[in-house]
Amino acid sequence: MASNQLRHEVIKIYKELLYLGREYPLGFDYFRLRLHKAFMSKAGLENQEEIKKGIAQAEYVKKEIEALYYLKRYRALKQRYETT
Repeated sequence: MASNQLRHEVIKIYKELLYLGREYPLGFDYFRLRLHKAFMSKAGLENQEEIKKGIAQAEYVKKEIEALYYLKRYRALKQRYETT
């Protein structure tokens, strides 16, 4: 039961990261390959605590990517409306 729930959490965070990768500066293909490689490196984990650590790390990466996107948007808006 718990492993099935963890599996769904892993798939959910993977899909969320793929969605965020659409706007990645180096392109979606670059992001998707790196993301797939990162998840496949953890594919053999069977210990639930290790899987939860991996999910937490993926959540951290997700927040960092979101922060970078917000910063990029902020800089673009600032540049457009800045009066010098």
